[in-house]
Amino acid sequence: MTLPPIDQVGFVVEDIHTAIERYTPLFGEFTLWDPTEITDADFRGNTADCRLHIAIAQSGGVEIELIQWLDGDSPHAEAAKAGRFGMHHLRYRVDDAEAAIQEAAAAGYSSIWYKHWDASIKFAYLERQGDPLLIEFLQMPESG
Repeated sequence: MTLPPIDQVGFVVEDIHTAIERYTPLFGEFTLWDPTEITDADFRGNTADCRLHIAIAQSGGVEIELIQWLDGDSPHAEAAKAGRFGMHHLRYRVDDAEAAIQEAAAAGYSSIWYKHWDASIKFAYLERQGDPLLIEFLQMPESG
């Protein structure tokens, strides 16, 4: 695979407020979002909704994302239900999500969570057998 630089490291956390307190000394100040609803995503071949509580910090050129699963179905729900808190995924910004998914398939990855927001914004989480670390592809124009 030919991947761009990692632009985000995502952590699934049990409690967003505790995690912010724990990780602020490592990554700097976090911005806490209102709970985020993701609707009509493809999750393991089914249409699924979920609600996540997210906090974001910036460490150099890398975004740090803390995610507390609240309800619904998503990769974060699987991790939380299994008690797998901690580093969860690496995100890469790509120009073409579908092409990146195809390229990753050749390296043993399969898409497990996909959302096509509109013509310019798409994301996909991919897993590889035997590897607990997921990868995320985000197709979205850079802002500003």
